[in-house]
Amino acid sequence: MSELGFNKLTPDGDNTNKPDFRELNLGPASPISPLRVGPTISTSSSSSGSGSDRLRRPTNTHSGELTVDSSPAFSVSGSRGVNIKPGHTRSESGSSSVTSPASNVLPAGNICPSGRVLKTGMMANRSSKPDVLSLRQHNYGHGSIMRGSSGGGGNGKSETLTPAGLNPNPNPKRVLPDPEELKRLGNDEYKRGHFVEALSYYDRAIALSPANAAYHCNRAAALIGLKRLAEAVKECDEAIKLDSGYVRAHHRLGSLLISLGQVENAKKHLYFNEYKPDPNDAQKLQLVEKHLNACTYSRRVRDWAGMLREAEAAISSGADACPQLFACKAEALLKLHRLDDADSVLSNMPKFDSYTSLSCYQVKFFGMQSEAYVLFTRAQIDTSLGRFESAVATIEKSGQIDRRNVEVAVLLQNIRSLCRSRARGNDLFKSERFTEACSAYGDGLKFDPSNSILYCNRAACWFKLGQFERSLDDCNQALNFHPNYTKALLRRAATYVKLERWAESVRDYEVLRRELPDNNEIAEALFHAQVALKKSRGEEVYNLKFGGEVEVINNLEQFKAAVASTGASVVLFKTTSDLQCKQISPFLDTLCTRYPSINFLKVDIEESPAIANAENVRIVPTIKIYKKSNRVKEMVCPCREVLEASVRHYSF
Repeated sequence: MSELGFNKLTPDGDNTNKPDFRELNLGPASPISPLRVGPTISTSSSSSGSGSDRLRRPTNTHSGELTVDSSPAFSVSGSRGVNIKPGHTRSESGSSSVTSPASNVLPAGNICPSGRVLKTGMMANRSSKPDVLSLRQHNYGHGSIMRGSSGGGGNGKSETLTPAGLNPNPNPKRVLPDPEELKRLGNDEYKRGHFVEALSYYDRAIALSPANAAYHCNRAAALIGLKRLAEAVKECDEAIKLDSGYVRAHHRLGSLLISLGQVENAKKHLYFNEYKPDPNDAQKLQLVEKHLNACTYSRRVRDWAGMLREAEAAISSGADACPQLFACKAEALLKLHRLDDADSVLSNMPKFDSYTSLSCYQVKFFGMQSEAYVLFTRAQIDTSLGRFESAVATIEKSGQIDRRNVEVAVLLQNIRSLCRSRARGNDLFKSERFTEACSAYGDGLKFDPSNSILYCNRAACWFKLGQFERSLDDCNQALNFHPNYTKALLRRAATYVKLERWAESVRDYEVLRRELPDNNEIAEALFHAQVALKKSRGEEVYNLKFGGEVEVINNLEQFKAAVASTGASVVLFKTTSDLQCKQISPFLDTLCTRYPSINFLKVDIEESPAIANAENVRIVPTIKIYKKSNRVKEMVCPCREVLEASVRHYSF
């Protein structure tokens, strides 16, 4: 089909240059007789669009693709149809005029929307709606010509005819998604437990319709699923701000506030406008309130065990995201001298990016602002663990939040005074002025009588002064307040040695050995304490040595001398080529380091067959334990756990 061509028109609204119409060559295959562009019909009626609208020839278009202005190509005022005859001019009422050049004429008839040709005079009375040329396949053209805009006012825009089988306009107008559809997709993902995906859909819906309260409420539900509770509170607040009577948002916020331990604020939303909340939420609210009140009473009377019990009960009842309750639990553990447990509770409590994000819901815990109480507890634990710089910074921050609270102010003053006393004591200790250092540490204990760090430091001063009983007393005090305090335990074990209380010394060193199995100094101290204990009991102790490497035995005489020791001797009978022997041999080296009071020996039965025959060894690896030349235990191909348990049993 030949391409339809039009000269390019001037910009819309410029009527100075008229279009130069050319004859349209339809080609021999067209069912329509050759067509020439007819007259331009202009009208002054505003209902039919601007007379400045023009047909324009597009550049780089496909065959059969036309670009038309948004106003119709023909415009007639009024509701009456106009019949146009070639070579005639007709004037209708209402200032409509038709002008036809003498040289360019149309065949008798016009093309109507159905694609048929109407004879002159048969044109039906037509409305002012834009005409459409719809052409079917195998007929003239492969597309439809349609007006782009409604009405008839020329707006300067143009539409493109898209022929069948060709690509659409490469730059179509972007269609925004429906926010309700996005909400539905988000709900589907939420039901599947895909909270991240659900949140993404809700975010997109809010971006399109930010004033929709339901979208914010749904977003809060997704945030709850992701444990981002502070953000969920904000979203519920936003939903209520947009729709103050939104009951579901009130109930969701109330349930959130129960989790955060805010029972009074939770009541306001759960029972909003006398609506009844979910029975589970109502029961949770009642239980949490009950345990919170009991917790407050227990702290007032210094019943730390009761305070711990009630705090745990409140958390398990539903306030499982309340930082203040976890701080309450940690404070009770601290007062019960379970310092490590208290530190662990605070380290694992629920955290929010900023407590101020929940400032509108903040309540007081034990007379303190809720965030100030968490910091108050943290400062106490830091002080007890010797993190003095952190303790000062934390309690100062607590004081900034709650400037009027007496407890916070007193603790702030005590921690500052304690830190000054400790620093002075450390300086005096380094200067070997031990008596004055004892006094400085004692001054610090006036501000915190349960501080294990100061007791342990003062014990070191008494030790240096040779006052071992006083040193022992301070070590016991430090361990009373912090039972897992390694430095205090090590100092007490050394003090027991000075007091020749060997059994107590061995007991402490054994505890330290289990906690620090690779510490060689502790292992050696334990060995000497064990030897001293045996001597004090009158046992024969000879040919004992501490640690060393595993001894390789090459002949029978050497073997007999080695196993004659008072202590236990562990002997590995092996071969060089056996795989199990290769695996267990390095482990024997490790045990030699861990249990230095035992002699560890290796015998290669291929290189020393006399020893293998004397000890009747036929299978490798075989391990035998001897005491004073007597075999007390034999193991064939033992696993590591069984071997170490046996070695531990026969060590000092």
